[in-house]
Amino acid sequence: MRVSKRRLGVLSAIAIAVLILITLVAAPANNQLNSGSTYSRAPDGYGAWYTFMAERGTPIQRWQKPLSEFGDRQDVTLLRVHSRLVPHQLGSTEDNWVKKGNTLVIVGVHQPVTEAAFSTLQDSPVGNVKIDTRRRHKSSNDAILSDNFGAIIWQQQRGKGQVVFVTTPHFAANAYQDFPANYELLAKLVTQETIDDKLINPSANANQLWVDEYIHGYKDKEAIEREVGENVISYLIKTPLFPLLIQGIVILLVAIWAANRRLGQPVTLSAPVVDNSEAYIRALAAVLLKAGSHDFIVDRVGKAEQRQLQKDLGLGETPLNHQSLVAAWARQTGRPAKDLEQLLQVSNKRRLSESDLLNWLRKWSEL
Repeated sequence: MRVSKRRLGVLSAIAIAVLILITLVAAPANNQLNSGSTYSRAPDGYGAWYTFMAERGTPIQRWQKPLSEFGDRQDVTLLRVHSRLVPHQLGSTEDNWVKKGNTLVIVGVHQPVTEAAFSTLQDSPVGNVKIDTRRRHKSSNDAILSDNFGAIIWQQQRGKGQVVFVTTPHFAANAYQDFPANYELLAKLVTQETIDDKLINPSANANQLWVDEYIHGYKDKEAIEREVGENVISYLIKTPLFPLLIQGIVILLVAIWAANRRLGQPVTLSAPVVDNSEAYIRALAAVLLKAGSHDFIVDRVGKAEQRQLQKDLGLGETPLNHQSLVAAWARQTGRPAKDLEQLLQVSNKRRLSESDLLNWLRKWSEL
C-alpha cells in the first residue's frame, strides 16, 4: 500500500509533536534529579570527580539506600551533592546520625546573597579554588574557606561527629575539571584531611567513605522493594529510560503505519554470481579424486610449485634441474637442502597414497 506524501507528512508531524511533548515533560525533572550525581557526565554532574577519587586510590562507594540503613555504624563519611540549594539546618534523622560519630559533607546549601562577585578565585592550601556564587555564610571560627563577605565552606561540630557545608552545588562538578584545586579540596573535605588545622576529628577508617546517590533517585533492589507499593518496574518508569522507551515505540509505530511494513520496502534478492573457473576446478578435482589420479596432481602441482619457488628465488620461470634449484634454495634460505630434495623426489615418484599426497601438499605450502 502506497502512502501519499500529505499523509506521510501529517504522521511525521504527529510523531515529532509527541516526542517534543515527552521531552518537555520528562527531561527537565530527570536532568534536575541527575544534577550532582556521580553517574552523570553532564557539566553539573560529579562523574569526573568520582573518577578522580578512584584514580588517586581513595576507597569510595556509592550509597543507594536511605540514611537510616547505616544503622549504628560510626566513623562514616557521607557526601551529599544536592540538585538544588537546601537549608543548612539538619533534619532530626541526619542530626542524630552525625552525633553518633559520623561526618556529613553537604554541597549546595542555601545562604543569603552578598555583595561578593559571582566568579572568584579563592586562595586555599591546595591552590586557587574557583567559586561561582555570591552566597556566603556569616564568618565564624569554623570557616574552612572564606573571604571578606563570609564563609564559602564551614563546619559544625554535632556530638561526636561533624557537618561540613559548601554553598555552591557545582563546587567540583564536571565543568570544573580545569580547576584541579576544586577537586583536591573536596577530596580533603571528605577524607577529613587537616587543612590549616581547621578540620577536626579526622576519620580513622578510610573505607567508610560514601557518596549519596539515593537523593538522586538511584536505589538498589532492596531499597525499591521496601518502599510502599513500589517494585522494580514502577521504579524504572520514573527513570530516564521510560521516556526513551516511549519515544522508541512511537517512532516504530509511525514507521509501520507509514510504510505498512515492519522492516521497510522489500529487497529483491540477486542471483548469486557463478565463478566458472572455480566451478571447473571443483568439477575436475571431483573427477580426479574418484579416479584416483594422484599422479596427475603430483605432476601438475609439482611443476607449479617448482616454478613459483624459482620466481621467489629470483631464478626466472625457465625450469632448472633439481641440483641447481636445491643449491640455490639452500644458499638463500640457510635451510637444509634435504628438505627440498625430499619434495622433489616425491614429485618424481608420482604414485602416492591419499594421505601421502595430502602430507606432500602440506609440506609444499610450509616451504
